[in-house]
Amino acid sequence: MTHLARKLRLVDYFALGFGVMVGTAWLVVMDDILKRGGPLGAILGFTLGALILLPIGYVYGQLVKAIPDAAGEAAYVARFFPPVVSFATGWMMFFSYSLTCPFEALAAGRITGYLVPSLNSHELYRIGGYPVYLPHVALGLALTVVLTWLNYRGIQASARLSKTATFTFLTLVLIFALAGARHGSVSNFFPLFSHSPLLSILLVWQVVPWLVSGFESVGKCAEEASPGFADRNFSVAILLTIFSGLIFFWVVIGSVSFVAPWQSLNSNLQFPTAVAFERALHAHWIVVLIMGSALVALVQAFNANIITSSRLLYAMSRHNLLNPIMSGVHPRNQTPSIAIIAVGLATAATIFMGEALLVPILEVGAISAAVGWMAACASYYRMKPDRFGRAAAIFGLFVTSAMVLVKLLPWIPGHFTWHEWLALAIWAALGIAARASRERNFQEQPDLETADAAN
Repeated sequence: MTHLARKLRLVDYFALGFGVMVGTAWLVVMDDILKRGGPLGAILGFTLGALILLPIGYVYGQLVKAIPDAAGEAAYVARFFPPVVSFATGWMMFFSYSLTCPFEALAAGRITGYLVPSLNSHELYRIGGYPVYLPHVALGLALTVVLTWLNYRGIQASARLSKTATFTFLTLVLIFALAGARHGSVSNFFPLFSHSPLLSILLVWQVVPWLVSGFESVGKCAEEASPGFADRNFSVAILLTIFSGLIFFWVVIGSVSFVAPWQSLNSNLQFPTAVAFERALHAHWIVVLIMGSALVALVQAFNANIITSSRLLYAMSRHNLLNPIMSGVHPRNQTPSIAIIAVGLATAATIFMGEALLVPILEVGAISAAVGWMAACASYYRMKPDRFGRAAAIFGLFVTSAMVLVKLLPWIPGHFTWHEWLALAIWAALGIAARASRERNFQEQPDLETADAAN
């Protein structure tokens, strides 16, 4: 039986987690974040959200060490709950990762079209009032083909791209933040909150799971750790991802609020963050720099989500939670080749849906991550860890339950609309069909050693 290649080191896991976490959303929704909370409300909302995630990150670090399985949450849940619960958990997490791919593919067209307006031509059709342009679709498809091929070739190639994109992106962010620091004013921060302080923080905290999810993706590549990789480094990678994501959003929120009054950000503009910097510096080069940063972030996020979603699909198939054909491993490249191709084809098909249909789907993706975290905490609690571990699991269950409820309860601002409920229903129906394709009379042969969770 061919296994996945064992090539990843600590820096690779950090780049993977950060890549899943930070895509292009920071550029697209920064005006919404500031309108939700104001500068200080946004910073405190993200800080609270990141600190609350630390116990969940601890739980994941222990779970990955005890159960180094690419199925992640599906594998953790399978130890203590019925197979249908394991499948539902894995399917929700797969939703969160896989739907990010077409979103980033479409974002490539939007960002490039902003820099080169001639690409905003040859309209194919409209969905929800939003045009779908041929050059945007072509660019998204081309990027999908390239990244799918790269991942098919081997984990080393995709990990190298992930590291290069991550550190290039962080360097570019630092450059445009320092450039903005010379042209802003502290007075632009006021008022510090958009609503009352508590409501401002709460409104921002609602979107934190969507914007900082990604640390849990480390477990999806646990089987590909290089020989001699220390188990504790899984926890280190998870904590690095959470804190790096928090510092990144501090920098972006602070920079945008400093260069221009945050109330002046016009949501009707395509990229109000870039416009704010251009007006403050009276120069177009800063726009090119910011949009270039976004393109690098887009590539890192797209690549990281292909890696994560393909590993999850492969491992769920190996556990017979869906069709066994997805568990194929390339004999030479040692990659889950069938799952990678499946993710690439699904991404290519979904690109034609356009952003109007993808946005409500991504809203469901935010709650999908919270459901996965909840399942992981419940599984860890069932493993009977020490007192600190039990406290972390219970706290995680409480926090993730709140994350889910603020999206489901109709009287809480920011709850699901019928669009999100429809997207969730369609995904559930697809899950039922995928579940029905599994093998009957299947007996799994475990090939991974596991450790005691208390160690």
